[in-house]
Amino acid sequence: MHGSTADQFENKLEASLHARHVAMIAIGGIIGAGLFVGSSTSINQIGPAVVVSYGLAGLVILMIMRMLSEMAMLNPGAGSFTEHVRLGFGDRWGPLAGFVTGWLYWYFWVIVVAIEAIAGAVILALWLPFEVWQIGCVLLALMTVVNLFSARSYGEFEFWLSTAKVAAILVFILIAGLWAFGVTSPDGQTFANLTAHGGFAPKGWGAVIGGVTSVIFALCGAEIATVAAAESHAPAKVIARMTGSVALRILLFYVLSLILIVAVQPWDTVVPGQSPFASSLGLMGIPAAETIMNAVVLVAVLSCLNSGLYVTSRALFGLARHGDAPQSLIRLNKRKVPARATVIASLFGYGAMAASVLSPGGVFSFLVSASGALMLIIYLMVCFAQVRTRRITEATAPERLGIRMWLFPWLSYATIAAIVIVLLAMGMVTELRPQFLASALTVAFAVGAWWLLRRRRA
Repeated sequence: MHGSTADQFENKLEASLHARHVAMIAIGGIIGAGLFVGSSTSINQIGPAVVVSYGLAGLVILMIMRMLSEMAMLNPGAGSFTEHVRLGFGDRWGPLAGFVTGWLYWYFWVIVVAIEAIAGAVILALWLPFEVWQIGCVLLALMTVVNLFSARSYGEFEFWLSTAKVAAILVFILIAGLWAFGVTSPDGQTFANLTAHGGFAPKGWGAVIGGVTSVIFALCGAEIATVAAAESHAPAKVIARMTGSVALRILLFYVLSLILIVAVQPWDTVVPGQSPFASSLGLMGIPAAETIMNAVVLVAVLSCLNSGLYVTSRALFGLARHGDAPQSLIRLNKRKVPARATVIASLFGYGAMAASVLSPGGVFSFLVSASGALMLIIYLMVCFAQVRTRRITEATAPERLGIRMWLFPWLSYATIAAIVIVLLAMGMVTELRPQFLASALTVAFAVGAWWLLRRRRA
């Protein structure tokens, strides 16, 4: 940062978010098109036991959030979770860990911004007489404007979008539950569908474990709460409050809705790429089911696009504060928003969208693949940082441990092992290997960039 006290004060993010904003931002980070549409592929590949795959992936995410809560209480002023990684690795390796984690996180969400803008445009193109790329540009511009106003405007917008998503899922659970229990179904209970079509795990339990490699990415996003909490009134307390509700969210929104889907309709009738929520509603005779779900998916997509722009701008702001990005990105506008960082995130989003139009099977395909395993690598860094931080704290000031990781160190080690197994599985599964290799190349590039920057500084 700039040297003067005035500059430091001027470049301090404003604490304008309330607990309700951060809570719904965490929920919104998890509930996206991955649940409403992407789950169809998982159901088709795994069968009814897909709920076990989501449950196992959810446990990994829950452990990560618990670790972040522990570190947040130990370093209440640190802000984003990437800062906890920087602090956790210590003076020697912290700068490298912070640089790599920050840039990988930025890159992951820049690609998400482009993907979500395209996904939203595809839906709106069903109703509007414009090209997909034209609608995508407008959507990205609108979300950029929302983020430029203030953190409060982002939080408020995300609060209502997430509330709409939650309401849609709760209504679906109610309708599907009444059908599955035989209240509205003309043929009585339909839970026999869980085992009637080849058994509960028709593709074998190997497919259930292997399915964790793909479904875990649908559950990424809860950590956005740690970024937003840095602009809330009580960051440490807010983050700590997130962990208990993450488990409930995963159980309620993913596992419960998916188990009702495979109870309402035979799993082998779910078409990959088409919303299983829409097909279930259609089977139950709900009028205009496809249009309703398209509207819900559009809300989910706009929510993820909104969050993606927010997160990328804050990631750049954090990197700039440590000299890992151009210093001009530290500057805030009158509303205490890192406007330059937000605009740059938007411009990169436009660039990725242009690649999707000009080279969908080449450049854009590589950009997407290169982000495939990044969140798992980032989560792995969080685990190592937590273990090191906990060891040092227990040795020097154990009374500071306000929130503790459960069954330390064994659950921390188990989480590390689970993430490593998923990464290895990605490297061995033919369909996922390109993502694994491209992501490894991205990490190598980030590490190389750090060493070059270090030499330049020296």
